[in-house]
Amino acid sequence: MEKAHRIAECGELEQIPNIGPSVAADLRLIGIRRPGDLSGRDPYALYDTLCRKTGVRHDPCVLDTFIAAVRFLAGEPARPWWAYTAERKATLARENGLASPRDSGSDHAR
Repeated sequence: MEKAHRIAECGELEQIPNIGPSVAADLRLIGIRRPGDLSGRDPYALYDTLCRKTGVRHDPCVLDTFIAAVRFLAGEPARPWWAYTAERKATLARENGLASPRDSGSDHAR
C-alpha cells in the first residue's frame, strides 16, 4: 500500500507514513480504526493503553511510531519514526524525573 504524502490521501491506517500492518493491528486493538481517529490523540496515552490491553510492555519504538503518526495527522510533514526517539526519551525523563522504566530496552523497529 502506498504511503500518503498528505492527510487527505489517508484512507487506511497503513497509508500513514511509518504505519505497517503490525502497528495498524495494534492501533485497531485499541479502537483506532481509521486515520482520523488519531487526530488530537495523545501518543503516550495510546501506547499506555496498548500495553495495558495486551499485558505486554511494547518496544518503545512503537511509541515513537505513534508520535510520528499523530504528528502527521496534525499536519506536520512526514518524518521517520526514529526522528522522535530523542524527544520521547527526553519527555519521559522529564515526566519521571529520570529515565522511565518503560523507556529501557531496545530501540529497534519491530
